[in-house]
This record gives sequence, C-alpha cells and structure tokens, in this order.
Amino acid sequence: MSRQVAIALYVVAMVVVIVGMDFMFFRGQFWGRLAANIGIVFMFMAFYLLFLRRA
Repeated sequence: MSRQVAIALYVVAMVVVIVGMDFMFFRGQFWGRLAANIGIVFMFMAFYLLFLRRA
C-alpha cells in the first residue's frame, strides 16, 4: 500500500470518528462539539507523529 493511500485512509478514519462523536454525544452543543473535535484532531495528530510518520 502506498503512503498516500495510507494517509488518506487515516484521514477518513479521523473524519468518521469526529462525525460519529458529533451525532452520538454532542448534538446541539456547539462549544462541547468544538472542544471534542479539536481534542480528537490533536489525538490523531499525536498518534501519527509518534507512530506512523517513521513507518
């Protein structure tokens, strides 16, 4: 699998997690949704920088 495909799948997984969390827990809560989305993006970014960038 090429590196671009792996990164694209990683981004799709991040989007799926964000949208799923929004619909399940944060419907109608703007600030809670925003904070959770930022936290999820930071967690995905940290995981990528720690484990996947070197692969």
